[in-house]
Amino acid sequence: MQDEMRKSAKWRVGGLSSTVSHPFDLRPGPAACDAIARDLGLRGLRKLRLAGTLAPDGRDDWRLDARLGATVTQDCVVTLAPATTRIDEDITRRFLRDWPPAAEQGEEAEMPDDDSIDPLGTEIDLWAVMTEALALALPPYPRAEGVEPQRISAAPPDAAPDDEERPNPFAALETLRGKLDKSDE
Repeated sequence: MQDEMRKSAKWRVGGLSSTVSHPFDLRPGPAACDAIARDLGLRGLRKLRLAGTLAPDGRDDWRLDARLGATVTQDCVVTLAPATTRIDEDITRRFLRDWPPAAEQGEEAEMPDDDSIDPLGTEIDLWAVMTEALALALPPYPRAEGVEPQRISAAPPDAAPDDEERPNPFAALETLRGKLDKSDE
């Protein structure tokens, strides 16, 4: 079933009408969510959905506008307890036939900073868009509910704690400056 869903999420560009928008709604089942969770190193993944439209953008290009929704469970970076996060993000991708742009003879092509542009091939893989968007939307430092950031010290065991007041290195310079100003008088 998962393989069938993945195959149906690959749309052949030549088979798409270039005059209308094409709606889609991907909702992987539990087995597919488990496989994606394993691939992304998650504890769990449920309620994954990518819904939107694929529309012609100019003569040869396509634009995907969608909403990604998912509930993910990751390990808390502080306690390793389960940290559950709800992800709801708007996704926009442009698939351009002439991408990357061809450089003029003798010139280097300047690439725009837009990460939402992909080269247009013979297929548009909605499943790949969904899993990539999910991977990019994951919290990099998930925390379980109620867990505050922890302060970590890498000082040697015999070093003074950071809480104690340390002398300001610029205070010594200020003292020297004061002595120089007095000697000029």
